[in-house]
Amino acid sequence: MSENLYTEAGNLEKALRESTEYKQLRALYDQVNADEAAKNMFDNFRDIQLKLQQKQMSGQEISQEEVDQAQKSVALVQQHQTIAQLMEAEQRMSMVIAELNKIIMKPLEDLYGAVE
Repeated sequence: MSENLYTEAGNLEKALRESTEYKQLRALYDQVNADEAAKNMFDNFRDIQLKLQQKQMSGQEISQEEVDQAQKSVALVQQHQTIAQLMEAEQRMSMVIAELNKIIMKPLEDLYGAVE
């Protein structure tokens, strides 16, 4: 594999870390972690989210009780202003990464055609 690709990937990582989106995400993440109550609330939310994703990926059924618990957790974290802002920043960063992924995958798309 071309060493230049890895160099460019390293440059992309650096550019992401220097982006406004990442800096905002980092600042909000640090704010949440500095507030013990917010950190616990956010960690609980992430644990619930991860467990449900793992169950879904392994083909296990998710109970209504688990769905209800997840919905309550989402509602709770959305009421906390800093956590809500953090989640919005995560979403913006995710969109940036998705757009970059589209650009990176363009050569394969050109070669094989768009996947529908």
